[in-house]
Amino acid sequence: MSLRKILGGSGRVKKPAAKRAPSTSASSQSSSSSWTTSLTRTKPAAKRNDKTAVSKTGDHDDGAFDLFDDKLDDYGLVQALASDLNLRDTSQAIHYIRAHMFSPLPEQATGMGSVRISEVLNYRKNLPRIVTVSHIQVLLTSPSAVEREIAELVRSGFLYRIVVARRGDIGDTLLLASEFADLIQGTAALAEDTKSRFLAYLKQNPGSQTVQPGSDLLAADIDQLIKSGFLTSHHSGATNFSSLSSTMNLYSRPEDRGTLTSLEVISRQAAGSLGAVGGQGAVYMAGGSAGGASHHRDRSTTTASATDLKLAVPGNGTFLKLVSAALEHLVSLLTKANKFRELPESVLRDRWDGGISKDEARYAAKRSRREFAGILPGQTRKWRQFSGLAFDWVLQEAVGSGLVEVFETGSVGRGIRACPGR
Repeated sequence: MSLRKILGGSGRVKKPAAKRAPSTSASSQSSSSSWTTSLTRTKPAAKRNDKTAVSKTGDHDDGAFDLFDDKLDDYGLVQALASDLNLRDTSQAIHYIRAHMFSPLPEQATGMGSVRISEVLNYRKNLPRIVTVSHIQVLLTSPSAVEREIAELVRSGFLYRIVVARRGDIGDTLLLASEFADLIQGTAALAEDTKSRFLAYLKQNPGSQTVQPGSDLLAADIDQLIKSGFLTSHHSGATNFSSLSSTMNLYSRPEDRGTLTSLEVISRQAAGSLGAVGGQGAVYMAGGSAGGASHHRDRSTTTASATDLKLAVPGNGTFLKLVSAALEHLVSLLTKANKFRELPESVLRDRWDGGISKDEARYAAKRSRREFAGILPGQTRKWRQFSGLAFDWVLQEAVGSGLVEVFETGSVGRGIRACPGR
């Protein structure tokens, strides 16, 4: 008998175990096939997660990858955002907010030339030294106590409260009276007599936000103050708000978004009256041309008495534009993050900075030798558009405006989510 026949008939070679347990092999095959299928299905997602699309300007494409598919644990909202425990009153909070508004300029490899650096510094210098009331309420413990203290300081003439209509919380600002007086004295477009009369009027009327037409100020004084940006006209009647941009609509209060034909205005009018259908010339105010000329003549004569002069700060529009754009960008980062619209604070901070923090640890040695490495700060949106606006400052402003919430996760530090409806 040959050796092949002996081995072929051996039970050691031909085991019947494979026939006795077909389910095991089938299950192993099914598990291996399912494992292979799962790898095949998750492979594009993994490839998509590893992709860190960087635009030409240096900012990461926030919608290109998603690192968090699960909802973060929520152990309660954070009560105080201030890291300085020495803050006790409103005046300290005002100085603290102003001192921490911008990040310091990078010492090396800024990615900005001398002209751009001078533009950034001049932009910061020319911004008005105002702070929002909601920002102060976020830093201090009790918003009601802060509101009472602000009202007392305004009545005593220590603060001026400058309110810009239809700008929501970011339009309700405070300014120290001493800084407002220095701003008036340093304006070359105002005559010396106008400065003295305007300062005397402010001292005699502490807490007043409007200037009455029959005041001690002359017509020439009012004209100079309007041209210099210290006074602005305000119509007490209804106004067409359809021209507001989407950015301002995001932060304006619900009552500020109405028009002559909005539900809030019409619901207050008597049934069957002209006010119930928007008033006379509603089509013209909405952008139409029906009766435009006659209504414009009537409006110019009837609303002149309803116009008041309100206190303003030169450069307030630049401040509002900067804050509104920064808040809109912060909310967009959360909206593009995942379906839950939330991120850990460290990740959101890194995305606000444009991914610079990741490159710092990797290219520190090269940058110390003044070699090019990674993304330069001047190429990110933080410095191109916002002139180095600090992340903590924007986060506190967003919490005060009701756009985001900060909560404890218990594992990855603090989490930040966009509020519903934002």
